[in-house]
Amino acid sequence: MEVEEEKEAFPSNNDCLAEGKCDGQILKEINSEPTESFDVQHSLPEGKKEFVAPAVGMEFESYDDAYNYYNCYAKEAGFRVRVKNSWFKRNSREKYGAVLCCSSQGFKRIKDVNRLRKETRTGCPAMIRMRVVDSKRWRVLEVTHEHNHLLGAKIYKSVKKMGSGARSKLQSSSDAEVRTIKLYRALVIDAGGNGTPNCNATGGRKFSDHPHQLNLRKGDSQSIYNYLCRLQLTNPNFFYLMDFTDEGCLRNVFWIDSRCRASCGYFGDVIYVDNTCMSNRYETPLVALVGVNHHGQTVLLGCGLLAGETAESYTWLFKAWLTCVSGQSPQTIITDRCKALQTAIAEVFPKSNHRFSLSLIMKRVPEKLGGLRNYDVIRKTFVKAVFETLKVIEFEAAWGFMIQHFGVTDHEWLRSLYEDRARWAPVYLKDTFFAGLSASRPGENLSPFFDKYVHKQTPLKEFLDKYELALQKKHKEETLADIESRNSSPELRTRCSFELQLSKLYTREIFKRFQFEVEEMYSCFSTTQLHVDGPIIIFLVKERVLAEGNRREIRDYEVLYNRSASEVRCICSCFNFYGYLCRHALCVLNFNGVEEVPSKYILSRWKKDYKRFYVPDQGSYNVDSIDHMQWFNQLYRSALQVVEEGAISLDHYKVALQAFEDSLNRVHVVEEKQD
Repeated sequence: MEVEEEKEAFPSNNDCLAEGKCDGQILKEINSEPTESFDVQHSLPEGKKEFVAPAVGMEFESYDDAYNYYNCYAKEAGFRVRVKNSWFKRNSREKYGAVLCCSSQGFKRIKDVNRLRKETRTGCPAMIRMRVVDSKRWRVLEVTHEHNHLLGAKIYKSVKKMGSGARSKLQSSSDAEVRTIKLYRALVIDAGGNGTPNCNATGGRKFSDHPHQLNLRKGDSQSIYNYLCRLQLTNPNFFYLMDFTDEGCLRNVFWIDSRCRASCGYFGDVIYVDNTCMSNRYETPLVALVGVNHHGQTVLLGCGLLAGETAESYTWLFKAWLTCVSGQSPQTIITDRCKALQTAIAEVFPKSNHRFSLSLIMKRVPEKLGGLRNYDVIRKTFVKAVFETLKVIEFEAAWGFMIQHFGVTDHEWLRSLYEDRARWAPVYLKDTFFAGLSASRPGENLSPFFDKYVHKQTPLKEFLDKYELALQKKHKEETLADIESRNSSPELRTRCSFELQLSKLYTREIFKRFQFEVEEMYSCFSTTQLHVDGPIIIFLVKERVLAEGNRREIRDYEVLYNRSASEVRCICSCFNFYGYLCRHALCVLNFNGVEEVPSKYILSRWKKDYKRFYVPDQGSYNVDSIDHMQWFNQLYRSALQVVEEGAISLDHYKVALQAFEDSLNRVHVVEEKQD
C-alpha cells in the first residue's frame, strides 16, 4: 500500500479538467443543454440550487465521478477541496482509496510558517473517505459535514481558471465523459426537493402542469434519493435507476431489491403491470410489476414512480426492468387497456404475449354501462358472453345479440372493447399461459399489490415507509407457506390416483386448487368419443354445473386426447389459464386407463421444492473471466439456494450458517495468498 501526499484540488491539468466539468459554460459546450444547476459563477444562484450533501453509502462509477461530485458540492457550499490521502495497489498503481477534505483542513508545516502567504488553514474537519468495493464502484464510507470557518462566495474567486489547452481537451472529450457529467447531475436537488427552480415542488401533487416530470411534494425527491441510497447500502443485490430531464428535473424512478430480483428469476414468466395508482391519479405515482409464486401468491418484481401515463415513461420503466433481469422477457404481460402501455410493450417486449386484465374490465362495467336502460339485464348478458362461451363463434353470436337487442351498437366503450377482444376475452386466449393471473372465471379479481398500504391520498414519504412493511408481510406469508407445504401432508378426499400423485409434489395451496378439480370429476357424468383420427381422439365430456338461481344445467366440453404423445387438451383451457389440468381432461385420462398425470402437465413452478432445486438462468455458469457483475449475480443465486434450504428447520439453519462461515474463511485464505 502506498500513500499519496496531500495536494490542492486544482494544480494539474487533469484536476483542471475535473474542475471544468462543474463549470456551467463548459458544460454547455459539451452537452448543449440548459445548465442553470451548474452555474457556479455567482455563489448560490437564484432558486437556492444545491447538491445533495454527501452521505455514507453513496456510490460512484469511478474516482473521477466521486471527486467531481464532491468538488461541485463544495463550490455550492462555499469551500474548496483538497485530496488529503490516496491509496494505491503496489503492483498496478491502481487507486483504491482516498480522503477528500476541505482546503482549510490541517495547519501549515513548520518550514512554511515564514512564507508571506496568508494562513488559510484552520484545522477544518470536513471530509469524505471512500474506497473501491466489491462491485468496483467507489463507495463513501465516512463523512464529516461540519466546518470550523466561514463559508461563502469569496471562495470562488480563488479557483483557478482553465487554460485554453484544458478547455480544448474538454471539448474533445469522449462520450464516456459526457455520460459521467450526467451521472453526477443526477445528484442535483433544489431547496424544494425536485431539481431546478423551474421544477414543480408545491404542497400537493399536480397532474397537468408538468406532464414530463415527476410532480411531487416539497422534499419528496430528497426522500426518494435518501431511501434508495440506504437500500443500496443495506440490500446486497439492490438495483435502481433515476431518469432526469435535460433541465435536471426528476422524471422517472425504478428500483428492485434483492428478494424481488430473485423472484424475477423464478416467477418472471407472467407479469401483471399494476398501474392502479397512475390510472386513478393517486398522490403517489406508483407502478408495480407483479408476478405469482409457487403458492399462487402475488410477488413484487419491481417498482417505479413515473411522470405520467406516457409511452416514453413506460418504455423507460420496462427497459430499466429488463436491464436487471439479464434481458429475459416475460412470456405473458397483463396490463390495463392503455394505448401508452401497448406502445411501450410492443417496443420493449415484442415477443411477449400482451393481454388486457379482464378483472379491470369487469370492474369498469358499472361505471361504463350503469347509465344504460335495462343495465341489470345488459350486465348479465355481458357476463354470460364473456365467461360462458367456449368457442369464438359462440362469443361473436352472444355479443352481436347483446348490442342489437339492447340498442347499444353505438356505445363507445363496448365498441372499443369489441375491437380489442383478442387481448382480453377468454375465448380468444386459450393458447396464452397466465399462471393463475388471468381472472377468467366470474368473481375472480386481481387486487392491487399494495392494497391497504397505499390509498388515493397517501403521500410518497408515507408510502416509502410502508413499502418495506408490505414486502415483509408478503415474505412472511411465503415463508410460512413454504414451511407448511414441506412439513405437512394434505388430507386426501378421494381414491383417485391423480390426487395422491400430486399431493406429494404441489405446494399446499396449488394442491387444494387441483384437488377441487379432482373432486369435481364426479359432476362429469358422461365421457364419449366424438371423432377419431389415428392416435388423436376427440371426446365429449358432459358436466352438471350450477347456473343462475341455483339451478343445474348440463354443459358440453370437448377434449382432445393424443395417446401416442400423452397429450390432453380441453376446450376450457384450464391448464393455460391456471397451470393445472381441469376435471374434464382428468376424466378423459381416467377413461383411457391413465393412472398418472403426464409430466408435461405438472409444472415445476407449482412444486413445493421449486425454489430449492431450480436455478434461474442456467447459462450463467459460463462465467466471463473479467465480468465482476456476472460473478456477483451467480454467487448470489447460488447462495440464495442455501438460504432457501437453511430456512427449513433449525438443523438446516445451523448447517447452512456453518457452510457460509467455512466458505468465507476459505475465501480469506485466497485473499491472504494474493497479498
